[in-house]
Amino acid sequence: MTVSTTSRPTAATDWRALGTSVRLVTTDPALLDSCNLLLARHLAEVDAACSRFRQDSELSALNAAEGRPVKVSPLLAEALTVALRAARATDGAVDPTVGSAMEALGYDRDFTLVQEDDRPVRLSVKRVPGWSLVELDRATNTVTLPPGVSLDLGATAKAWAADKAARTLARTADCGILVSLGGDTAVAGEPPAGGWRIRVQDETAPVDELPEHGSYATVGIRSGGLATSGTTARRWRRGDHHLHHIVDPRTGQSAATPWRTVSVAASTCADANAATTAALVKGETAPRWLSRLGLPARLVTHEGTVVTTPGWPSATPKAEPTA
Repeated sequence: MTVSTTSRPTAATDWRALGTSVRLVTTDPALLDSCNLLLARHLAEVDAACSRFRQDSELSALNAAEGRPVKVSPLLAEALTVALRAARATDGAVDPTVGSAMEALGYDRDFTLVQEDDRPVRLSVKRVPGWSLVELDRATNTVTLPPGVSLDLGATAKAWAADKAARTLARTADCGILVSLGGDTAVAGEPPAGGWRIRVQDETAPVDELPEHGSYATVGIRSGGLATSGTTARRWRRGDHHLHHIVDPRTGQSAATPWRTVSVAASTCADANAATTAALVKGETAPRWLSRLGLPARLVTHEGTVVTTPGWPSATPKAEPTA
């Protein structure tokens, strides 16, 4: 990863899908609208396949199958493959079988609706069954879940969707593409001169209102992906309990972590996002784990202290970021 200092004109558009922010940037302004139409179609297909909050989604049908084998679309099969690979690579810290645990904590609908609903509820904790119980046959795209197991692809699906969209759009449009879904950012094609400049921000406020220490940085990448995960942006209250969406598979509860946010750069956005989620779950051991994997990372404690791993740039360019 390198710090960017130069740029050339790009075109960008911002909207919302999958319950989060969407940003598309192209290095050919004339192709922005056509690329955005393709991106919207892709994200609609991902939502129909992978959403846990839509009763008509493929994932909801799979979760309701009660142990029966289910033939799924190639798109959902690919998303599940990515999720299971992330579980294996993180020693189970990122586990797609956390669906029931998420529901027990109150995260049973789109996050914006969870935030708006502050009714007191009785919280329960459910054991996470474990990703190794998921049977996926890629030859037939058939999935079998044990009865009672509910999948949640929130830790991997958006990043995978960003990777897939960036690669497809770059190949179709023959230009540089950046796709960011809620901070999960993937780039493909020929980058702008000096690379893509991306703002890493760990507090939800306009940059000019943020304190200088620990709140944001601007980095540059030329390929792959960059992801940020945190416990503050998606935090809600249930009665006397403050909860967040990062579940520790070992306990079935919101992860107890010293980190406010973790940002990671990797060869794909899916790998970067799996690493950020795993780092939040792993807690104090995360910097050592990330360093051992050779992943450049920036971790910010709840007090604002910044910890970085080898490869994360120490300088911050002054140029305006593209994402």
